[in-house]
Amino acid sequence: MGVMLPHVTAPSRKALADHLVRTRIAGDVATPRENNRSHYRRLAEGDRHYWFGLEFGDRWTDEEAVLAVMAERCGVVADPGHLRGQDTIDPELTISALDRAARMLCKAVEGGQRVLFATGHPGGLLDVHRTLAAAAGAAGAEVVAIPGGLSTDEGGVFQFCDVAMLERGATLWHTHSPGPMAAVLDGLAAQGRPMPDLVVADHGWAGCAGQRGIDAIGFADCNDPALFLAEAEGTVSVTVPLDDHVTDPRHYDPMTAYLLEAAGLTGSA
Repeated sequence: MGVMLPHVTAPSRKALADHLVRTRIAGDVATPRENNRSHYRRLAEGDRHYWFGLEFGDRWTDEEAVLAVMAERCGVVADPGHLRGQDTIDPELTISALDRAARMLCKAVEGGQRVLFATGHPGGLLDVHRTLAAAAGAAGAEVVAIPGGLSTDEGGVFQFCDVAMLERGATLWHTHSPGPMAAVLDGLAAQGRPMPDLVVADHGWAGCAGQRGIDAIGFADCNDPALFLAEAEGTVSVTVPLDDHVTDPRHYDPMTAYLLEAAGLTGSA
């Protein structure tokens, strides 16, 4: 079968960098600096909403230390005195993270590993995840089917196009919570089924998986520092920096095509 992105050719690294900047997936992003700094501060103050299911203890109580990691791994402005206005994501860091993620996906496929795909940002990233899931499954990975009937305080947890998501009131729900992933992993354990070898996700879905010792690839925005800190600590394997909800989800298609080609999956989706 052909790639599920028939209208998109995998771009070169330079072409992808230009596209990411042009569509504001990276470069001068829409998330303002004051929002980023507020989230860094609240994580440092111990607000668990911003921890994404990870356990940081007292290791990240300095907002400027969080900022330094975000500058290094995401590409936000490093100056602590920059408090308002424009902030940035470095497209080269995005692409380098995609390359690392591709190597993990390739390894999972070649080894016939169990891979779970999930998103807390279905309005932006669902198509990215479902395309990767289709390609990985067709190439030999075991795409994990989650147990039925799962729920959390936020709503039901279900799978659509092989991607686990939160659903409430017949609507796909945006969530940062680790609760849905915890429900999936606990549900698998209750059925005596093995844990995933790899999770490809975002938000608390990726954080929860990493905290439980599962290899995790996470997509994260510049106002979501937890996954970058977890990557720095080795709890999350790869964190891909990007604006996770641009105006048109089709803008992510060239990025997905690049990732598929880098992973050797262009003939498998």
